[in-house]
Amino acid sequence: MERFTISLDAALAGDFDALIAARGYRNRSEAVRDLIRAAIAADRAREAPAGHCVANLSYVYNHHERELAERLTEKQHAHHDLTVAALHTHLDHENCLESVILRGPTARVQQFAEALIAERGVRHGQVNLIALEAEAHHAHDEHGEAHVHYRPAR
Repeated sequence: MERFTISLDAALAGDFDALIAARGYRNRSEAVRDLIRAAIAADRAREAPAGHCVANLSYVYNHHERELAERLTEKQHAHHDLTVAALHTHLDHENCLESVILRGPTARVQQFAEALIAERGVRHGQVNLIALEAEAHHAHDEHGEAHVHYRPAR
């Protein structure tokens, strides 16, 4: 673990402490680590997509929109290799929220997420991509095969 010191004016330090309390952090170090991770992830998101990722795609749509639910489901089936799971929630008599967990090559995941968000009738679409690092892994027993594990990129 490396340590470093930063200086903040009193107003900024007070605002930061209020943010820490509102978000439930136990100390400044935990909050700073999360802010640094978020900044690194945002910087990576500006780069050309590469490698693998896991993503959470969330969007709201009106289920009365002509054949929209069927189009969204068909797209997910057509990309079953990227779609890990989906959660469907009824918000009111007309609107639904779907949250779809995706995993795969970053460029394909991003393209698929953008295609779902762009469907006519989808509103409030947002995707959160998390870069993954591949790690070769040995077989777990004599009958298994070597395989790849993916972990969040540092």
